[in-house]
Amino acid sequence: MELGADEAGKGPVLGPMVAAAVRAPSAALPDGLDDSKRLSPAKRESLAARLCEDSAVTVGVAVVAPARIDDPETDMNGLTVAAQAEALAAVAENGDVAVVDAGDVDEARFGRRVRAAVEAGGRKIDVRSEHRADESHPVVSAASVVAKVERDARVEAIAESYGDVGSGYPSDPTTRTFLREYVREHGTLPDCARSSWQTCADVLAAAEQSALSEF
Repeated sequence: MELGADEAGKGPVLGPMVAAAVRAPSAALPDGLDDSKRLSPAKRESLAARLCEDSAVTVGVAVVAPARIDDPETDMNGLTVAAQAEALAAVAENGDVAVVDAGDVDEARFGRRVRAAVEAGGRKIDVRSEHRADESHPVVSAASVVAKVERDARVEAIAESYGDVGSGYPSDPTTRTFLREYVREHGTLPDCARSSWQTCADVLAAAEQSALSEF
């Protein structure tokens, strides 16, 4: 069996971060897997569906909500470790060797932290941590695809509640417009926003300045 983990959504200002783990025999991994960012949405969804529907494949998912991301006692490296470990623990068997996409400049440190977090939950595994593992290990690519599809589904659900929010990334003009208009109308940020992100601070500051200028 092969075991891999990756995450999607570390950088957006809207919505959760999602980690996924995939455990499968290599023969069960579909052709066409790659870093999820290199694949079209339709291709990602097709691959994720095949993975989730295959009885030989086990998939674990962990979701980190904006409120947890905003907790001042946490940081993104620690949350990435925790999310990958939670996803891995849902599918790992004792003695497995997992390959994970390193979420830290120090690959080995990230791998040690993930292994320790999984073992704290009662599973004994080994972890190989590599930068860009989703480009060189199909099982990590599979995890990347599952995580991205689940993250996109969460953003679509946000849009169903709030209207067009764009991609959720700070560089997206649609996302920034949504935040400005929401704050202008409600005087506060939406629950789906990561309030600790600089983008949110900028939007709140601009709204306050606008209110002062109108006074």
